[in-house]
Amino acid sequence: MEFRALTVSELNNYLKRVLINDPILNSISVEGEISNLKQHKNGHLYFSLKDEKSKVNCVMFNSEVEKIKFNIENGLNVIVSGYVSIYERDGIYQLYVRNIKPVGLGELYLAFEQLKKKLQNEGLFDKEKKKRLPYIPKKVGVVTSPSGAAVRDIIKVMRRRLPSVDIIIYPVLVQGVRAADEISSAIKFFNQMDDIDVIIVGRGGGSIEELWAFNEEIVAKAIYESKIPVVSAVGHETDFTISDYVADLRAPTPSAAAELVVPDIIELKEKIFLQYERLIKSYEGYIKNKENLIKNYKASISSSRFIEKITATRQKLEYCYRELLNSFDKYISNNLNSINLLNERLNSLNPKKILNRGYAIPIKEDGEIVKSIYDVINGEILTLILNDGSIKVKVIDKSSALGVDSK
Repeated sequence: MEFRALTVSELNNYLKRVLINDPILNSISVEGEISNLKQHKNGHLYFSLKDEKSKVNCVMFNSEVEKIKFNIENGLNVIVSGYVSIYERDGIYQLYVRNIKPVGLGELYLAFEQLKKKLQNEGLFDKEKKKRLPYIPKKVGVVTSPSGAAVRDIIKVMRRRLPSVDIIIYPVLVQGVRAADEISSAIKFFNQMDDIDVIIVGRGGGSIEELWAFNEEIVAKAIYESKIPVVSAVGHETDFTISDYVADLRAPTPSAAAELVVPDIIELKEKIFLQYERLIKSYEGYIKNKENLIKNYKASISSSRFIEKITATRQKLEYCYRELLNSFDKYISNNLNSINLLNERLNSLNPKKILNRGYAIPIKEDGEIVKSIYDVINGEILTLILNDGSIKVKVIDKSSALGVDSK
């Protein structure tokens, strides 16, 4: 009997049904190393799973990728679970992955280490960026479950240590799918208030799954971006979360967080009293020291040597005063003589005295003084400055012969 020829599509469809109906291939786990990892814009992951001899193509749809806590990377040894089928268009069989688990490391532990490394490289753990807690806060914001033991411990400890402190509780889920979003929203809410001095974020102990909300990046970023100091108080002393590394201060337990945030009023009063006693003693010592100085001054003043020193000093001052007066008189006398000599020299150079003797100063119209017959020309108008005024003259003639007796 001869069968008709199948089309390529029919063949691929048949093989697909065979593979899907195979009880082993329909639910299979395969171990290998991830390579050629690519993520499509729709979120689907495409990669190869390989060992020393072979490889198989894998695809993981976006709905499954979103469930994975850690980052899937090339070179990661994993165990994938899913089913084998054929991509009918290309006739290529693929492993359709439903779940991935790292080999040797727990899924959550790997996710924790990956995020820790990422945030550390971004500087979110830097010590120099940590904010200092106020010594005596007036109002404390608490982000935790309203029904857990943690909130009761925090309130009890703070009320005992500092009854005056205001405690504002922002109730949130501390585990589950919505917990991380609620915790980050609570931190942002407190940062919108202008009277919160410090924030406590935390919960009681539990498994890594139960504490996982405090390992989410959204919570870490909210703590880092907070303008208000944040104290992380998650779990017990041995529990560490990403929140602990990002926070300004890590407390081993919620109760310890309350002790770190507010001072003990009794201890505070004792410190104030001790400081008061020290201040009083210091002040009494200061007064005593000044009293002794005054006594010493009085004893010095009443002694005969002190009076002798005063007398000697007065005589010295009187001598210096007389010397100063003598020096001042000599200075004035010397300067007056110098002034008189200068005055006589100025008078001897005064042109008015020459004019009084019958001389005149000829001046040209441009203001230039005539010093030689060659400075003027015939017909030029001159002004003659005399002792009692001036006259205008006209040059009629000029001669080098003197017109007066030189004797």
